[in-house]
Amino acid sequence: MNIAFVYDRINKWGGAERVLLALHKVWPEASIYTAVYDRKRAAWAQVFDVRTTFLDRVPWARKHHEWYPWLTPLAFETLSFDEYDVVISITSAEAKNLITKSGTLHICYCLTPTRYLWSGYQEYADSSKVLPFVAPILRKWDRIASARPDYYIAISARVSQRIQEYYKRDVVRIITPPVNTDQFQIGHDDSQMGERPFLVVSRLVPYKRIDVIIAAFNQLGYPLIVIGTGSERERLRNLARKNITFIHTHLTDEQLVGYYQRCRAFVFAADEDFGLAAIEAQACGRPVIAFGNSGIAETVIHRKTGILFYKQTPNELIRAVRQFTSEFYDSRTIRRHALSFGVEPFAKQMKETVLDLYKKYI
Repeated sequence: MNIAFVYDRINKWGGAERVLLALHKVWPEASIYTAVYDRKRAAWAQVFDVRTTFLDRVPWARKHHEWYPWLTPLAFETLSFDEYDVVISITSAEAKNLITKSGTLHICYCLTPTRYLWSGYQEYADSSKVLPFVAPILRKWDRIASARPDYYIAISARVSQRIQEYYKRDVVRIITPPVNTDQFQIGHDDSQMGERPFLVVSRLVPYKRIDVIIAAFNQLGYPLIVIGTGSERERLRNLARKNITFIHTHLTDEQLVGYYQRCRAFVFAADEDFGLAAIEAQACGRPVIAFGNSGIAETVIHRKTGILFYKQTPNELIRAVRQFTSEFYDSRTIRRHALSFGVEPFAKQMKETVLDLYKKYI
């Protein structure tokens, strides 16, 4: 099979980008198509043959793609995939807008239906003067695009539910994103558990609900480290007390592993699609405290590999943290659970699924 990948935009580093690198190991010859490519902010993509749309040449589009919501769907529609047997769109936004002819199979590995239009609409609308006015037409375009993939694969049951709700499409399989469990390992920190900081690793954007975590830890007084950057950066810093430390600089994977290994627990309060960082923490033997109505809940065994709470409020998180501090969690048990989300199981499932769907298609 001659395979191509299509991704929304290559201009950052995060969980979805780790998925792309894992797919590259499965199909190293596959080119990747994207709306825009910022080489300085996405050095990880140098291993790919990256091909961009006309949007990449539009002023400011690489750093401010959100200024062109009406152009991005069109940009993907102009691409040609006639030379490929299979196209895999890896998307949480516009990449599924691509158009293929009858001889090319289009599989969508859906990270979530376009968040700023559906599940996260209110958070984005509250911080945007434009989105409430353009959302109706963008939703119409998004529904049209959602009919174009021949098959959907979802990253979690939570995302599968959203695909059914917003796009009225069925999912052929759930394949969870991979974690490099060889790299994310249990550490050897001899400090007392009570002295270790709690940890957040996340983009600082509204739907991640870092504000809930900060409000809770302002009251608890426990040390908390927040790693990440985003549009909420300054607001969150202004909310935080002295027990909360922010790290905005880019970290190598080795440095990030060190923070996971030395933390008391990983904390997350968002309705997350899957939550790759939570698996990375568990691979390092660290428990997770997370919102239960979320994709993360599918990866945490309550009171065995972490604690789940079910209201996105500071008081509910405080209750969960206090329950957590009164219990014991075995790092080896936590890591064994994380191993099922490794790169090898992911690669095996993706290869089998793509081949099976291609056989059905032809």
